[in-house]
Amino acid sequence: MPELPDIVTYIKALESRIVGERLIRVRVASTFLVRTAQPPIRQIEGRVVRELRRIGKRIVIGVENDLWLVLHLIIAGRLHWRPPETRLAGRNNLAAFDFPNGSLVLTEAGTKRRASLHLLSGEESLRSIDSGGIDILTSDLESFRSALSAENRTLKRALTDPRLVSGIGNAYSDEILHAAQLSPVTHKLRPNEWQRLFTSARHTLERWVDRLQTEAGTGFPEKVTAFHQGMAVHGRYGESCPRCGEKVLRIRYADNETNYCARCQTGGKVLADRSLSRLLGSEWPRTLEELEALKRR
Repeated sequence: MPELPDIVTYIKALESRIVGERLIRVRVASTFLVRTAQPPIRQIEGRVVRELRRIGKRIVIGVENDLWLVLHLIIAGRLHWRPPETRLAGRNNLAAFDFPNGSLVLTEAGTKRRASLHLLSGEESLRSIDSGGIDILTSDLESFRSALSAENRTLKRALTDPRLVSGIGNAYSDEILHAAQLSPVTHKLRPNEWQRLFTSARHTLERWVDRLQTEAGTGFPEKVTAFHQGMAVHGRYGESCPRCGEKVLRIRYADNETNYCARCQTGGKVLADRSLSRLLGSEWPRTLEELEALKRR
């Protein structure tokens, strides 16, 4: 799923291409994509783009007459900048937004259709889709700590809850926690750990925003993925931790996976994987040493 650094990179690339330009036409190939009926989507055609915003993991395009086009890419949705009036061929092409200088094309891979498009009228309706999470890049330590302490949640769940923190998902929460050397399942932190987590969160996001924008350059970002080369732990199960060299471990639940380094983050404790720990029962390894012994059997 595209997260804060990816969304910010998309917005930066779009600003130079569509702000001040007239949205000539909206072509929708999949009717399920449009999730609002009023105002009708055609009402946005012919209007000039005034600004772009990010709300959580959504891209918001503001046009004349206080109308707002809201794109939520969910997991597999991606944006592409194509020549004007590019034909929508293939089942993955969901919609195109035609401008004089090019077409913004929305695609979604896979069979599940989760990406969404809303057209909203007025600032009030726009605020209604904001889950309310803080923006780490503009918040201070106290508001950060207050947000993550609002409910009794593990750090991993708190960082990925859009009501608490804006724009963070599975990938960058893994990277933030590894940078802070904190366990994804801990609940309580000491004052120095709060400072470390806040500093790591901001540094991690800023570093990846800078990196993704540098990689895109003046082009349009086409390599938006949850698994970037150069990530420390996310998507690197079984590979070496760049800090200590220990193998990266994982916790799997539902469709998500948490990657972490036991040596750096949990004091050598192996966290229980819900499915495997149930299968192994009392034989589930509690430490890295027990894990190595189990592998040698």
